[in-house]
Amino acid sequence: MYRIGIDLGGTNIAAGLVNENYEIVAKSSVPTRAAERTQEEIAAVMGELCFTLCAQAGVKMEEVEAIGVASPGIADHDNGVVVYTNNLPLLDFPVCKLLSEMTGVASVHVENDANAAAWGEAVAGAAKGTKNSVMITLGTGVGGGIIIDGKVCSGFNYAGGELGHIVIEKDGVPCTCGRRGCWESYSSATALIRMTKEKIEECHKTGRETAMDALVAAKGKVSGRTAFDGMRQGDAAATEVVDKYISYLATGITNIVNIFQPEVLSIGGGISGEKENLLKPLVPLVHVEQYGSNLVPSTRIVIAELGNDAGIIGAAFLGI
Repeated sequence: MYRIGIDLGGTNIAAGLVNENYEIVAKSSVPTRAAERTQEEIAAVMGELCFTLCAQAGVKMEEVEAIGVASPGIADHDNGVVVYTNNLPLLDFPVCKLLSEMTGVASVHVENDANAAAWGEAVAGAAKGTKNSVMITLGTGVGGGIIIDGKVCSGFNYAGGELGHIVIEKDGVPCTCGRRGCWESYSSATALIRMTKEKIEECHKTGRETAMDALVAAKGKVSGRTAFDGMRQGDAAATEVVDKYISYLATGITNIVNIFQPEVLSIGGGISGEKENLLKPLVPLVHVEQYGSNLVPSTRIVIAELGNDAGIIGAAFLGI
């Protein structure tokens, strides 16, 4: 039997046909074009993707055991409805009912996209074999998903798990959510880029040389890699940015560990591509402040394994 996972994004809708070994055997995507499409039309596009995947793999729809949708925003998994998204015009969207009617598949599920990615890592990735895990993603924002006793934890109102919006610095940097000092404002790729620009500007004002100038000139912009690349070249200013960024990241992760004490905390998103350059300084900072450190087993902090496929695989195996 097979399962289909659909990752509903603001730019693209990606979908994969997944076998019982958690392997994607067919994959396809189409532009979301949310501004031009009604909710029903978006559902129809997802339904068409399901048939496209089956055709690619030579599989009949009757062989598809379940379909799962990873959606941004608030997803009511009990009633199969996307309640609200802030980057797609979806409101009380009965996606599961519509997809079931289009495909004939009775078992259709929906979950928040970060939660689905965390579930993917739990069933098939970095946290496989555990019952308690957390995944965070370091991208434009800081996303998060929490797995407790083998189940996605999303609160009584399906809006839980917004880990990026814990405050780590009171009255700190303004966040897009309306609060100030959110972890997202200090540990996202967006935050790292801001801190890098601030350091470069500081260097220009003080006459301090930095290798980051040449890196920016070569790439044409400041990116989430600029400071890390400068650090690898031995640049002191770049190293200061990385150290500051990792200290903020460690503060937030320590808070998460102390609340949930997961067996595994995996890190995904663009910044996770730094791998050991990120983990080597980060892990000791967290463990020294973890509650019960040296008295109880410590949370394993690792890089997520499934990459951009986490949402698809996690969505496919919702409801198991």
